[in-house]
Amino acid sequence: MINIHQLKQSVWIKAAACCLLILSACASATTPTASTGTAAVATASLDPIANRPKLVVGIVVDQMRYDYLYRYWSKYGNEGFKKLLAQGFNFKNTQYSYVPTYTGPGHASIYTGSVPAINGIVGNSWYERDQKATMYCVEDKSVQTVGSTSTAGQMSPENLKTTTITDELKLATNMGAKVVGVALKDRGSILPAGHLANGAYWFDSESGNWITSTFYKEQLPAWVQAFNERKLADKYLSEPWETLLPIAQYTESTADDVSWEGTLSGEEKPVFPHNIPAMRGDDFELLRSIPAGNTFTKDFALAALQAEELGKDEVTDFLTISFSTPDYVGHTFGPNSIEAEDVFLRLDKEMAELISKIENEVGKGEVLFFLTSDHGAAHVPDYLASLKAPSGLAVSKTVRDSTDLFLDELYGKGDWVERYMNQQIYLNRSLIESKKLSLEDVQQRVADYVLRFDGVMRTVTASKIQGGNWGAGMMARVENGYNARRSGDVILLLEPGWFEGYNGRTGTTHGSYSNYDTHVPLVWYGWKVQPGESDAAVAVSDIAATLAAWLYIQEPNGSIGQPLQVYMK
Repeated sequence: MINIHQLKQSVWIKAAACCLLILSACASATTPTASTGTAAVATASLDPIANRPKLVVGIVVDQMRYDYLYRYWSKYGNEGFKKLLAQGFNFKNTQYSYVPTYTGPGHASIYTGSVPAINGIVGNSWYERDQKATMYCVEDKSVQTVGSTSTAGQMSPENLKTTTITDELKLATNMGAKVVGVALKDRGSILPAGHLANGAYWFDSESGNWITSTFYKEQLPAWVQAFNERKLADKYLSEPWETLLPIAQYTESTADDVSWEGTLSGEEKPVFPHNIPAMRGDDFELLRSIPAGNTFTKDFALAALQAEELGKDEVTDFLTISFSTPDYVGHTFGPNSIEAEDVFLRLDKEMAELISKIENEVGKGEVLFFLTSDHGAAHVPDYLASLKAPSGLAVSKTVRDSTDLFLDELYGKGDWVERYMNQQIYLNRSLIESKKLSLEDVQQRVADYVLRFDGVMRTVTASKIQGGNWGAGMMARVENGYNARRSGDVILLLEPGWFEGYNGRTGTTHGSYSNYDTHVPLVWYGWKVQPGESDAAVAVSDIAATLAAWLYIQEPNGSIGQPLQVYMK
């Protein structure tokens, strides 16, 4: 359970931080040409409802580190990321305020304005003690797949314990607003779209179709069926993955064939060209890991825009889009690969087309866009080691098995560790209780024991988190990510540059408190936004509160964020 005294104190701290943010934004916000001015909020209207944008488009790029905005700057075109930065407002110091930083929690935080401690999405998956089973963040066996014979549609926002900004927009407009979620990943579509959406759609690797669940629809809308009949997944998998530019121009990346890069399924080496038609196999899973996955997502989002007539009436609509492919590519090849660079150069073009077509369809100045990410990514440890920088790879099985043996010796034979995941140890509380042991004592003994493992920097017990109160820093992030019903008994924090292996010694992952995982882009563009930027420290949880203020609606019911100050017309 959440400590009420602690939560109130956290809110007061957040409010104080907001005051500082407003002053800082007024003082430090600058236009891209470095001229200065006074930050202003949207001009009040006699009819604030009429003052809303016709459409809000939330764009999440999965595993987009903040520095990707600038790393490939010289190769970006002028109508994609550069346009957002030149004509939009850029918060350069936007951070996640919790750990672990994964896809599910990230999308939940963006759209709930909250943290896992409150919204309940503590990981992509977690261990449910009552069921003695792992729970996937959007898993829901009570619903059925719509659009395929697979089980990939047995998903819903049931595990999300708070409303989203999209839910609040529906409620504020007496369900008049249309909300549609789009992503290759189910969690990247469902968590942003929320509980009340008109539709959330994701990709089924078995059929190659866009699907949903009976939580949202009993059958696919005619426009989705028509889109699926175009068989674009087959088309995109029939073409090899070549570099967009001559490969010698990818000077921001490491060589094309290095030992810390993984391979796509069915290939021997991680080198261009990737012969996609020869590797695709019997399903469509490979589409997620190539740039065409972003193209496919953009195509479907634009189809949704037109078919659902988003932004076409006096009620504000909301389109949530998550580009999942950069995450798959990063996990396989790492953030310094030519593959990662090529994905972002191509995504820049997709973004340009997406923005242009939405503005042409709805009206320039009538659409409010925001761009952010669900988390960042670490450098591959072996790459850092090759440069003699500190790094390392931890092994989760070693932690679990060794801890079990330690407790066997201490208290007698037993299945002491029920699960180890998300750098958290879930202890067998029933066994501890049956032996009349103190849970707090056992947690602390385990926390002290696992400090001996290489790469473990610090440990903290659930008892300490529930009884503590951290206002800022690393431990505040741990506290914000801890949910008493869903989190583990002992949480491990690894040294900077360390992570638990995702693909052995190749590719990257994320999930830590470190800034390479928590620092993400946040750029607002369109509607009444004027060009500018701010160095002020802001949180991802502020996004929903900002939208609520601009839309004149209630913020989500678990929100802890504060409205941001942006140059407005």
